[in-house]
Amino acid sequence: MMGPAGPAMKKLKVGVDSYSLKPLDLSPFELLDWAVMNGADGAQFSEVNLPPAQALDKAFLLELKSYAKENGLYLEWGGGQHIPLDMATGRKRDIAAVNRAAAGQASALGVRTVRSCSGGLMRWSKDSRPTEEYLRLTAEALRGQKDMLRDHGVVLAVETHFEFTSFELLRLFDMCGASPGEYLGVCLDTMNLLTMLEDPGLATDRLLPWVVTTHIKDGGLALTEDGLVSFTAEAGRGALDLRGLIEKLAAAHPDINLTLEDHGGDFLIPVNDPEFLSGFPDLTVTELVRLLGLAARTRALMEERKLAPVSRDRWPEVCENRVKSGLKAVRRIIGKGSG
Repeated sequence: MMGPAGPAMKKLKVGVDSYSLKPLDLSPFELLDWAVMNGADGAQFSEVNLPPAQALDKAFLLELKSYAKENGLYLEWGGGQHIPLDMATGRKRDIAAVNRAAAGQASALGVRTVRSCSGGLMRWSKDSRPTEEYLRLTAEALRGQKDMLRDHGVVLAVETHFEFTSFELLRLFDMCGASPGEYLGVCLDTMNLLTMLEDPGLATDRLLPWVVTTHIKDGGLALTEDGLVSFTAEAGRGALDLRGLIEKLAAAHPDINLTLEDHGGDFLIPVNDPEFLSGFPDLTVTELVRLLGLAARTRALMEERKLAPVSRDRWPEVCENRVKSGLKAVRRIIGKGSG
């Protein structure tokens, strides 16, 4: 039985990330209409699906801002990068120009954060550079963007994705001489933490002062012969303690938006490979035990046929209903829904 939500939780807004509904091919205005019709309080644009002949110019941004305000919706923006390399080729990339454009767009929208995701699976490639080198290059690039981001009034929110662990993000911020809320922060993706061998509760505790935006995402962690497999789940039906995580966020950041992200797919984490595991030097026995406990909860849910991975191929046919259900579940957690 779900306990009552605290006053701080009830004030939180629950929205949707554009990536969750990618198969619907919605324009930005259609995404906002979808949010209104399905009880969402706003939208985060991880990507912008522009109609033909529509330019992402200031006139468009001001119209989008006005439309969101008319409908009482919050807006959050994406498009940022933090690793100054092309993650497919390893070649240098001018992320200063990318982030300047994204910061300008966010500023025009009246948004103070830009989500940053460089999308690398470095540890999964044996030919990849050492993580410390990625950190050094990232710190060099971001230090040079401090004044630009501050001038735009924008915080670059580095997503907890598959590039850096929470420990490494904290080292990165230290290397950049940054303070929480200044020009660098975190977009906390609650499920991606599993893929980086981090307990969501412990990782959230570590990153809490830096969190400026969220991807509220449920999931599971299955123990297999090949290692651990992380996968997404409908919010409220996975193995994560979303309520506990949201309580932490609400206590530290009473104005944080809870942006639901969901998608298909799973990720093999080959912990049986000593070389792969050596890429996570901050992993402690305590954290590993917590992850194994989460794997046990996942197994119990799977055995009861309450939880199973959904392939990326199948996501288009289930995405809309699952996102609708997920929004309702998060609203119930914070005391804004029935059931």
